[in-house]
Amino acid sequence: MIIHILYEDNHLLVVEKPVNLPVQADESGDADLLTLLKEDLKKRYQKPGNVYLGLVHRLDRPVGGVLVFAKTSKAASRLSDVLRKREMERTYLAVVRGTLDNHGILEHHLWKDTKKNKVHAVKRDHPNAKKAILHYETLERKDGLSLLSIRLHTGRSHQIRVQLSTVGAPLYGDQKYGEHVNKPGQQIALWAHTLEFPHPTTKKRMKFESIPPLMHPWHIWEHRNMEATTVR
Repeated sequence: MIIHILYEDNHLLVVEKPVNLPVQADESGDADLLTLLKEDLKKRYQKPGNVYLGLVHRLDRPVGGVLVFAKTSKAASRLSDVLRKREMERTYLAVVRGTLDNHGILEHHLWKDTKKNKVHAVKRDHPNAKKAILHYETLERKDGLSLLSIRLHTGRSHQIRVQLSTVGAPLYGDQKYGEHVNKPGQQIALWAHTLEFPHPTTKKRMKFESIPPLMHPWHIWEHRNMEATTVR
């Protein structure tokens, strides 16, 4: 499997995660991104023993796009702190069924059923409910679908998928939260588009971009320069 490296130095490894590849090992026993990257680092740098690579944040298995790993424990600690302080800015591209306003903010309280690995929008006084906020912009509409740019203000499990489904605009291809309108085998149309954060040692602000492949339904907007589509 080819994994595109977007940036690498002594502290960071930024890659483009392929779709349908788990970020870390799970009960499926399938190959995972973290293990593949460790094996690649070990081979490329001829490192003896175990290779350290810190997992800072995650993407759902069916989602592709930009992802950062830490190559040292110090970098991992500092990036985790950046994430905790909400200084890591993340935007996504999404194709949803239906239409939304031109732009807006979605705010819900989410609860995760860990036994079923499914998240639900619940009332704010629900036990273990966590506030979830995102900002979206509708870029274009066509054929009953809408192309959105989404900026996360919180990083909850399945957040984008649940919030959009809750307001009646489920992601194209999402069988978990849009099973009533999506068919088995359709690829979920959610892509981690940009990632911006201060470098863990130099503190320089760094920004990385990844563009979804021109496959259905992304190819509907083949004419669009997606490099310019980020929500502020």
